Amino acid sequence: MTYAVTLPDLGPLDAWRNAARIAISHRIAPDLIDWSGGGGLFAASPLPDQQGPHQAKVPAAFFDMAKSAIWHKSPDRAALLYQALWRIDRRDGDPLSSADPLGRRLQLLAKNVRRDIHKMHAFVRFRELPGDSARRRFAAWFEPEHHTLEPGVPFFAKRFADMDWMIATPDLTAHFEGGKLRFGPAAARPDLPDDASESLWATYFANIFNPARIKLDAMRSEMPKKYWKNLPETALIPAMLKDAEARVQRMRAAGSTPARPGAAAVSTRYRAAMPQAVNLPDSLDQAREAALQCRRCTLCEKATQTVWGTGAQGAALMIVGEQPGDREDLEGKPFVGPAGQILQQAMAAAGVDPAATWLTNAVKHFKFTARGKRRMHQSPDRAEIDHCRWWLGLELGFVQPKLTVALGATAAYALTGNAAPMADRQGRIEQGLHNGPVLVTWHPSYILRLTDAAAQATARADLTAALYEAARRAT
Repeated sequence: MTYAVTLPDLGPLDAWRNAARIAISHRIAPDLIDWSGGGGLFAASPLPDQQGPHQAKVPAAFFDMAKSAIWHKSPDRAALLYQALWRIDRRDGDPLSSADPLGRRLQLLAKNVRRDIHKMHAFVRFRELPGDSARRRFAAWFEPEHHTLEPGVPFFAKRFADMDWMIATPDLTAHFEGGKLRFGPAAARPDLPDDASESLWATYFANIFNPARIKLDAMRSEMPKKYWKNLPETALIPAMLKDAEARVQRMRAAGSTPARPGAAAVSTRYRAAMPQAVNLPDSLDQAREAALQCRRCTLCEKATQTVWGTGAQGAALMIVGEQPGDREDLEGKPFVGPAGQILQQAMAAAGVDPAATWLTNAVKHFKFTARGKRRMHQSPDRAEIDHCRWWLGLELGFVQPKLTVALGATAAYALTGNAAPMADRQGRIEQGLHNGPVLVTWHPSYILRLTDAAAQATARADLTAALYEAARRAT
């Protein structure tokens, strides 16, 4: 008996995993499954509805490879993955190794998909659409080499969460509206309006072009010509390459030259026209505006924006965390990420009213290290905390809370100047540098990092109890 499996255009990874799990549980050999859906001379049956008696165990590395390879446009991708699964289950060599012909082919499929996703992230160009809603609307057309819209589009949902957008491809269309992502059928290339920012970008691209550093092979490798027709800046490349040698000669001849007369005056006027932060704000709103232009340390150079506190200006209770996370950095609000959800749950359990509380962080910019496509949290150092204490002091001065809660070691140090370990301070009230009481407790991110369920439950209970005591004392 032969079997036929049809993978959908949307969600093929889950569909393949479900089908492969059933097939391997019944020990159905690879040559008995037509992953293209059948339709040949001989009729094929669908796979059984229920799991079979066999339990297959496969390494995590296989699923990591499958998560990439399944999006390849090769019609054999699903069959090749099942062959590898079959051999792993039967302990027939190592089909994941580059020394194995099957493993080598699967690795190439996965590599091509990952590269295609990277190119999509680099070469999608949005154009703004007219609209009258509060959220700006954008659209883009992209032609990926493989079925990479679905695995690649979460990057855009994360980076552009504050706007509505659409990415159309010959296979699928992704719509992000009101913070929700959905997929639709393939669409013809949309007639996108001209975008004034493209001319600005083309001017910038032309001016940063360095003809002395041209490596054509490297340029074509990183920016393949098949993507050029959808990139506004690539129309300039032929002319820039043609003039490259002449520009190099002009650069050599020019050498080091003094600034033209009047240049200093122009730059001085430009800097004078930029918004200037006041030396000593007179209100909480003025302090926020000044913090948006903060250059007191280098954290502002990588972060998206300053994340100022939110809540009631005359709040009796202030809650201070460490620093913004990835979500907070993108949205500009404190405690909107996973740790914020833990805090909100604890506040609700303790009866703390968020509308009557000031929520903020000891450090106002997101400190991170890039690891691939992810931005990994880094704890701020003492100097960064000390630099940012100016802004925290302004918040304390304008809000004037009866009690302040320090979530974690960074906030505790910023508020009290005491860098002692948290284990001996949790749940205790200390004297703050502002001469007000500070209740020290766990940061919600510490709770998220705990792997032991019992320890996590205890830490949650400690946080809730501390917030309950803080609410009672601030009343």
